[in-house]
Amino acid sequence: MLRLYDTQTREVRDFVPLVEGKAGLYVCGLTVQSEPHVGHVRSAVNFDVLQRWLRHEGYDVSFIRNTTDIDDKILAKAEEQGRPWYNLAYDMKRELDRAYASLNVMPPTYEPAATGHVPEMLELITRLIEAGHAYPAEDGSGDVYFDVQSWPAYGELTHQRIDDMEAAGDADPRGKRDPRDFALWKGKKASEPETASWPSPWGRGRPGWHIECSAMAGKYLGSAFDIHGGGVDLRFPHHENEVAQSRAAGQRFASYWMHNAWITTAGEKMSKSLGNSLLIPEVLKRVRGIELRFYLVAAHYRSHVEFSFEALDEAAQGFRRIEGFLERAGEEEAGEVPQAFADAMDDDLGTPAAVAVLFDTVREGNRSGDPAPYAAQVRAMLDVLGLDPADPAWPDAQKTDAGLSDVVDALLSGLLAQRSEARAAKDFATADAIRDQIAAAGIEVEDTPDGPVWSLSQKDA
Repeated sequence: MLRLYDTQTREVRDFVPLVEGKAGLYVCGLTVQSEPHVGHVRSAVNFDVLQRWLRHEGYDVSFIRNTTDIDDKILAKAEEQGRPWYNLAYDMKRELDRAYASLNVMPPTYEPAATGHVPEMLELITRLIEAGHAYPAEDGSGDVYFDVQSWPAYGELTHQRIDDMEAAGDADPRGKRDPRDFALWKGKKASEPETASWPSPWGRGRPGWHIECSAMAGKYLGSAFDIHGGGVDLRFPHHENEVAQSRAAGQRFASYWMHNAWITTAGEKMSKSLGNSLLIPEVLKRVRGIELRFYLVAAHYRSHVEFSFEALDEAAQGFRRIEGFLERAGEEEAGEVPQAFADAMDDDLGTPAAVAVLFDTVREGNRSGDPAPYAAQVRAMLDVLGLDPADPAWPDAQKTDAGLSDVVDALLSGLLAQRSEARAAKDFATADAIRDQIAAAGIEVEDTPDGPVWSLSQKDA
């Protein structure tokens, strides 16, 4: 049975869906203000693996991943660049789509945009006002705020007391009853373009960040659904505010909360503001998309990853070893995943252990006189992880180097023959010297009952 770590309860729990055989998954997507970097796409890759595993296990998955296309940062960046905010958001959304495609991130069931769901947000805000959990500001700003003191459970997701929380910095505090109250609706400012506002009962304005996800999750998954996911940096205030406003409006909301960890550089979260971001097109000049995905998948989704090109190159080399095995095994349809792989995935998406099973299977296949059954298992595991080189979504997956396997075979055949002759003559010093020469070229040799088998080497594999 699949078990998942629930951020709210802080324990690993059996996954029991609300409707048998179905799984509703909502993941907070990106605010499309700038080009996506490696840190941005980790969440998409991690939750793509989750939806693939759920589907592999027979669940009918409804997966919603939103896009925030109206936001303070979008307006500010668009003004800096001298272009309409919607043009910036559209361009960055296209960049994001290309980044996802380059990493074989499956499209969600639906990908709603915030600007397309303002009526649902207005309806939700009205319900909160009528229930006594929200109020229009009395300062003439047109803002509407959630009253955190009206909801005793506020802080339940992150296990915080209201008195220990900092003030919400999403709007001018002058119109708030409590500095921790957060904006549901932001009245239009004179400096903002008319196109960035919508009519409302409180005057023209635009939605606050948090209300967007509550409205979209409720529209497409209903008042109760199974899993809500996103980056760990969204736990507070974004997800805390989501759960508060949704439940205050009478919705049960999510049964499980899952959060992926950061990718850091020099110990700091990778972000545009820190100037240490690594844009996807730039990284893909160094490695292929399938290799970058392997690097991201090999780490557990709740583990912080300290990014380095050395680690990325090592992961790429390891993946090429898997590809080399599949090339030598020939065309083989995907079979069943090994039980050890399934056990690892059922243990809170334990991808590090699952990848270890993958490499073990490759090694066993290299030693076997009949690699086909092992290749079928490898293909099945790669398919679950979104890493099958035969997947048409990877147009460059087989292009490590045209004919690489045949070229290396031709170059190595003479050396391997000399090594075999030396071993037969018990001249182990010469045999070891030849093996060291091959290893220095980044090639690993395994002696099998059917003769030596080479593969690209990988540290600690």
